[in-house]
Amino acid sequence: MKPAGECQSIDEIREEIDRVDRAIISLIGERYEYIKAVVRFKKPTKEAIVAEKRFNEVLASRRILAEEYGLNPDMIEKLYRIMMNHFIEEELKIAKKNKEQKECTGKK
Repeated sequence: MKPAGECQSIDEIREEIDRVDRAIISLIGERYEYIKAVVRFKKPTKEAIVAEKRFNEVLASRRILAEEYGLNPDMIEKLYRIMMNHFIEEELKIAKKNKEQKECTGKK
């Protein structure tokens, strides 16, 4: 890891950007593992999975974090809206699959 100001060429900068992108994607993957796990604790309803209050709380807190890191809060909110909406769709799929499996096995 080399601080941006110490890079001596565009190639070094690109290598560091690639490294950061790998870390970002890895962390999104880690976040997704928690998303898949949280389904166990939610009611299998769209309202519970969407969790509108939590959704809005997350957006607000990430806007604050963006400002603390000198980033544009609107851009961070857009990124989080895309990511969270995608993960909500994944949660809905998982909940549906779990419900179907329970119906097939007769479990409640």
